[in-house]
Amino acid sequence: MNTSPPPGVAPADHAFFIDGPAGKLEVACDEAEPDVAPLDVVAVICHPLSTEGGSMHNKVVTMAARALRECGANTVRFNFRSVGHSEGAFDEGIGEADDLRAVVAWVRNKFPDKTLWLGGFSFGAFVSYKLAAELKPGLLLSIAPPVGRSWDFEDIAHPNCPWLVIQGEADEIVDAQAVKAWAEALKPPPELVSMPDTSHFFHRKLMDLRGAIKAGVRPWLPSA
Repeated sequence: MNTSPPPGVAPADHAFFIDGPAGKLEVACDEAEPDVAPLDVVAVICHPLSTEGGSMHNKVVTMAARALRECGANTVRFNFRSVGHSEGAFDEGIGEADDLRAVVAWVRNKFPDKTLWLGGFSFGAFVSYKLAAELKPGLLLSIAPPVGRSWDFEDIAHPNCPWLVIQGEADEIVDAQAVKAWAEALKPPPELVSMPDTSHFFHRKLMDLRGAIKAGVRPWLPSA
């Protein structure tokens, strides 16, 4: 698999490796933007499907991380097993959940005084949702969760934390109506933001996504 970020997406400034359950995991940790008051928050963002080119350099992932840094959070992106320089083989979301556990354990050891937030895009939204009840983040951000595709969203424990779901209404990969029905059936339901005329990869809508994330998490920002 190509280990380089796609055109127009900057590589992580300080990529490094941590020990994962299937070998080393490639990680990038970025501080809050310098012109905002830093918050005691570190957000871990999970990338889309590994077998379809997903990586921590994905433009939706990097924009989500940027939006959260502009709110004052530190952000952590990482490559699941088999992606970029991370070792191991794709494992249908099972081993990838173990990868996320390892990254969160590293984050909590590195930043013991910061609140953990979790987020993910597409496949990454599924993995982070799957583990949210276990990992107990202060907030969950789910972008285009792949409801109705190959991933089983049934019988997953409710995160029991503030939860923002962002879904494009013109998503060609994830059924926006299925996401809406799923979200509305949850008790309590997440905060659902539907973005009109927006495709799965937020083509020409990345700045709108940035604004939706910043506005959506604002009510739950801890005091600076």
